[in-house]
Amino acid sequence: MLSDAVLYDAILFDMDGVLVDSEIASARAWVETLAEHGLPLEQGEFMSWAVGSSVPNLYARFEQGHGWTRPEGFEAALLARLGEAFSKVQEVPGAALTLQALKKAGIPFAIASNSVRERLHPKLRAAGLAELVGAHAYDPAHVGGLGKPLPDLYLYAAQQLGKPIERCLVVEDSLPGLAAGLSAGAVAWAFTGGGHDVDGEALVQAGAERVVASHAELREQLGL
Repeated sequence: MLSDAVLYDAILFDMDGVLVDSEIASARAWVETLAEHGLPLEQGEFMSWAVGSSVPNLYARFEQGHGWTRPEGFEAALLARLGEAFSKVQEVPGAALTLQALKKAGIPFAIASNSVRERLHPKLRAAGLAELVGAHAYDPAHVGGLGKPLPDLYLYAAQQLGKPIERCLVVEDSLPGLAAGLSAGAVAWAFTGGGHDVDGEALVQAGAERVVASHAELREQLGL
């Protein structure tokens, strides 16, 4: 029997919460900095807005939902706190094994992340995944700032691998990311194996073909 991996020309991964376990560390840094600058939020509320979102969209939601705009000094304080948090992030358990198995099987892969470039690569290095990923880690700056939920980032990642998006599998943990993958034309699976809560059923209802709860299960489903 052919493994599922043979059915796809490439695998396109979200990063935060799928390969790098950074969502909770990021949320904590944001919530602490926001509180210090006039916007107290519960961590759960922040994550419901932030997971899968881009930073510009997040700022827009703060303004629309709370009438809050960035005061002087906020971004510098946030960057310092995020830098410290991201220097300690780890891989989502089993992520390196998945990437190694894909390499061994000759199946190309890439990252399409809403993380800004200045944070994307340090997170990959801290998690020990940078060498495995190589040059194929893409952020909204590669597509003129058009991050998820727009399809551009996944379309660009597939193009850089030289693969048609219709034959790519997207692995996502958020609704905006899922929307980006599906609207690009890829098949999408929901991943719930990161350290933060993910509503797999909501992702299935939004169009994910299946839910995988860990990297071990992802490798099994792909036949790796």
